[in-house]
Amino acid sequence: MRPFGPSAPIHLKETEMPPKLRGKWALGITPRNFTWVIKDCLAICERPGGYGDNHRRVRRQEEIIWLRENHFDLVISIIAAPHNLHAYEELNMPYRHRPLSGADDTDAFLRSFYKELQDLLGRNTKMMIHAEEVGDRLLGIIGGYIRWSGMVDDPSQAIIITERIGGRQLDTWARELILGVHNLR
Repeated sequence: MRPFGPSAPIHLKETEMPPKLRGKWALGITPRNFTWVIKDCLAICERPGGYGDNHRRVRRQEEIIWLRENHFDLVISIIAAPHNLHAYEELNMPYRHRPLSGADDTDAFLRSFYKELQDLLGRNTKMMIHAEEVGDRLLGIIGGYIRWSGMVDDPSQAIIITERIGGRQLDTWARELILGVHNLR
């Protein structure tokens, strides 16, 4: 398992500066399905550039530029594969790769991940977390954090808030995660 917490590396090439852009492309484009979880602190979106057959290299670059130009301190990818990591390095966007695969011990992953998020938010780190899509897996993890952190203790309220963030009902996996996350404290 990769190291978590304050000692975990934030990958960034310090010797390279990102290219300077001009005109309308200088600010990039907002990542698809970008949503604030905690205003100006924590956001979620789908993988920059899209996923599967819809992935576009130029769109990925523009979305990463938008994150950088909007002063995000960190991108966290929970995708099992290392997709986009090279692009974050090329564009000088700090990132952490926190892959969650079906084979992982979900409880152990969430305990470490939630502690890391709490530490980063405690240091006022402005971050964006992404999976391939803003689906039940990502929403369940975020809803679980909302409850685990104590922002919302009531499980029903945490589910309702998470469904509002995602704009739809959660599946059984996400609901069960939110309902049982208090056991990870």
